[in-house]
Amino acid sequence: MPWWDLGSLTRLKNFSGLFQDVSRKKPEISAVNSDSFTPIDLPLIGHREDENKMQEVQLGSHTVRSHGMTVARTHMHDWVILMLLGLIVLILNVIHPFYRFVGKDMMTDLKYPLKSNTVPVWAVPMYAVALPIAIFFVVYFRRRDVYDLHHAILGLLFSVLITGVITDAIKDAVGRPRPDFFWRCFPDGKDVYNQLGNVVCHGKKSVIKEGHKSFPSGHTSWSFAGLGFLSLYLSGKIKVFDRKGHVAKLCIVFLPLLFASLVGVSRIDDYWHHWEDVFAGGLLGFIVATFCYLQFFPPPYHAQGWGPYAYFQVLEESRSVTQAATIVNGCNPEARVENQEDETGIHGCMGLALAHNSGSALEELESGR
Repeated sequence: MPWWDLGSLTRLKNFSGLFQDVSRKKPEISAVNSDSFTPIDLPLIGHREDENKMQEVQLGSHTVRSHGMTVARTHMHDWVILMLLGLIVLILNVIHPFYRFVGKDMMTDLKYPLKSNTVPVWAVPMYAVALPIAIFFVVYFRRRDVYDLHHAILGLLFSVLITGVITDAIKDAVGRPRPDFFWRCFPDGKDVYNQLGNVVCHGKKSVIKEGHKSFPSGHTSWSFAGLGFLSLYLSGKIKVFDRKGHVAKLCIVFLPLLFASLVGVSRIDDYWHHWEDVFAGGLLGFIVATFCYLQFFPPPYHAQGWGPYAYFQVLEESRSVTQAATIVNGCNPEARVENQEDETGIHGCMGLALAHNSGSALEELESGR
C-alpha cells in the first residue's frame, strides 16, 4: 500500500474516533439533562413557581392607557348584553308579581311585625358592586394589568345582573307572601276574605305588591353574587391554595362570605323573608358568581389562578411572535448549533473527499512513471 494511503487512513481513523467520542458524549449529555429534571434536583412545583414568577414580572406592560380601548372593543358585545340585562332587571321590578292565594289558615305564619330594613336597598349595590370594584382598582394600581381590571369588573357586573334577573323572575313567578304579609294586607289589623277564602287587602298597593316577593331573597342573592365573586377573586390573588399552609389567608377569603351571610340573617330577623328564601338566594348568588368568575379566571387552586386567561394568552402570543422573529433573523441559538453541526459535517466530508482525490492522483503519477 502506498504511503499516502496510510496518511489518509490515519486521518479517517482520527475522524471516526471523533464521531465515536461525540456519540459517547451525547448519552452523557442526555443523562445529565434527564437527571436535572428529577424530583430531587429540580422539583416540578419549584419549576412552576419560577415560571409563574417570570410571568408576574412581565406585569405592567398592559395598562389602561396602552390597551384599555382595545380590550373594551374586543368585549363590546358583552357590554351591550350587560346593558340589556340591566334593562330586564328594571322591567322585572316594575311588573306585578303573581298574587298567590292566601287563606285565613295560612295567616298564622304571616303575622310577623312589619319592620324596616336593617340593610337598606340602596346599600346593596354599594357593598356588593362598588366595594369589589374599588378593590379591583387597588390591585390594578399594584400590578398594572388592564386585562385583570377589565375582566374582573365585567365578570362582577355579569354576576350581579344575571343573579338579579333570575331572582326577580322567580319572585314574580312564585309570588310567595312575606312573613309580615298580614300587616301589609291589613294595616289596621282587620282581616277580610272573599267567598273563596282569599284575602281582600285594603293596604297600600305598593306595600302589598312588595309583600308577594318573598322567594328568593334579593338582598341575599345580590350579596353572594357580588361578595362571592370578590372572595374568589381574592383567593386567586393571594394564592390561598398554594399548598404552603398559610391558613391565615382563608380569613381574608371568608370575610366577604361572612358579611353576605349576615345580610341574609338580617332579612330573617327583619321578617322580610323565610329561611328558605335566604338559603335559596345565597345558593343562587354564589353559583352564578362562580360561573362568571371561571369565564375570565382560572380556578383559585390553579397554579395560574392569580391572573386572567387573557393575560396568559397575550404572553403566549408574544412569545410565539418573538420566537418566529428570532428564527427569521437567524438569532435562534438552537438553529445556530444545528447550522454549525451541519457545517462541520460538510467540511468533514469535504476533507475525506479531498484526501481520496489526492490519493488517486498520486496513484496515477506513480503508474505514469
